[in-house]
Amino acid sequence: MTTACRLYLISPERIEHPSIFADELRAALTGGDVAAFQLRLKDVDDAAIARAADTLRPICQQRDVAFIMNDRPDLAVKLDCDGVHVGQEDMSCAEARRIVGPDRQVGVTCKASRHLAMEAAEAGADYVAFGAFFPSTTKTVTAPADLEIVEWWSSLMELPCVAIGGITVENAAQVIAAGADFLAVAGGVWNHKHGPEAAVRAFNELFAAAGS
Repeated sequence: MTTACRLYLISPERIEHPSIFADELRAALTGGDVAAFQLRLKDVDDAAIARAADTLRPICQQRDVAFIMNDRPDLAVKLDCDGVHVGQEDMSCAEARRIVGPDRQVGVTCKASRHLAMEAAEAGADYVAFGAFFPSTTKTVTAPADLEIVEWWSSLMELPCVAIGGITVENAAQVIAAGADFLAVAGGVWNHKHGPEAAVRAFNELFAAAGS
């Protein structure tokens, strides 16, 4: 029996006021089940990342939502995150694991590469991420992916896979049907026309429909 797909939230690239964004995060988590929240801030210093993490981490952890740090295993440890997500340009999965230890999650971006995904699995990743599947408003798509890679992975591997890149309520059904274990979503939640709570509720309705 396959497990139901779940939502993996990714933060906006800029959070000017963590205390204000905290209300948006709470609203999103009120909308339904969320497996994880990744703090992915760009072009900010470590102090800004720490402020955001210290404000948002308790909100997630109190609700059993894994709090994942993007790119920085050192900060994942320092700021007591539940795990780290590393890209191919950041560092190897093995090095990230060495830094965070055995008890925190390590996720690895594999873009559209079966080879990179197999390498990450062999190196002890807790999940692999494929994408982008659709044009993204938050990240330049350097490696468009085909849903066939999700179908291939989910048919062969026990290790969970995350689908990422431009996923919205409107296009998510085909990604769920392909066998993704998690949908990584940023703009599709924070920019939803009815707000983040409604977006999370809608995603969970899709997951429930797919599993029924």
